[in-house]
Amino acid sequence: MGYHLTTGTSKKKVHKVWEQRKVAPTAIDIRQYFRERKSLIDDALGQYLKSDGPQITPLLHKAMCYSVLDAGKRFRPILTLAVGELFGAKRAPVLSFGCAIELIHCYSLIHDDLPSLDNDDFRRGKLSCHKRFGEAIALLAGDALLTEAFFIVSDPVVARVLGAPLMAKLIREISEAAGIRGMISGQGREFELDNCEITSDILEDLDRLKTGALITTAARLGAMIGGATRKDLDRITRYAQSLGLVFQITDDILDADEISNDNHKGKANYLSVAGKARASQRVRALFAECLREIEPYGKAAEPLREIARYVTERTQ
Repeated sequence: MGYHLTTGTSKKKVHKVWEQRKVAPTAIDIRQYFRERKSLIDDALGQYLKSDGPQITPLLHKAMCYSVLDAGKRFRPILTLAVGELFGAKRAPVLSFGCAIELIHCYSLIHDDLPSLDNDDFRRGKLSCHKRFGEAIALLAGDALLTEAFFIVSDPVVARVLGAPLMAKLIREISEAAGIRGMISGQGREFELDNCEITSDILEDLDRLKTGALITTAARLGAMIGGATRKDLDRITRYAQSLGLVFQITDDILDADEISNDNHKGKANYLSVAGKARASQRVRALFAECLREIEPYGKAAEPLREIARYVTERTQ
């Protein structure tokens, strides 16, 4: 059997599944909320990466699926869905853009793990992609996921729903976050830290790009698809920027044992530079900023409050 990444029929199935899984936005159990939306996103990703044609080799397809399916918490696309719900966004395009964000995130992890970058042997409790399939296939799998993300969001069906002007803005948002104005710039700066005195401010600037840019855009996409006003979009942007920093700093705190053993192969991070007490204090301040930005939305923003609380208090 040959392989290719499907469009058309499978996307209709994805959109049908989305329509069938409506969840009330208030009085939520955040873990159940995450489980339900993760299941929705996993189903959609499975459809997008389904294989039944000749364009892609079996090994490359297997490496892509290995790095995307049955792995990850889907935090970024869940954020896209939650913001989209807040502003009454059309559900099918929100799901498409959320899945695209997740594919970009997964590509970045594959490349981060390569020997020329972080040189990590494990990811999400299993062998990293290059350890499982070799460096060449891992590199190509990451490239394929990045370009597939743009293939998904440029679907003419999605364009007809959203309109060409909004589509152009959304795709530009993703390009900015994933490229040299966002995530890639942050990754590049990380390798230049040895040449300067590292402070918590420097690390926050780096984290806003490397980790925060994609998280911020994940939230902004949901708001833009929902037709949020400029004032609302600015609020959501500030909320997501604070949330992105919380996410990275809590990651550093969770990695405390690894840091104490080898400082994650010599790389500085917020915890090693500022110390645990100051890092925890900064997390609390950023959490308060998140809550302040979404306060005007009342109960309708409960999912976003609980997402921020979950990221702040997470233990894994």
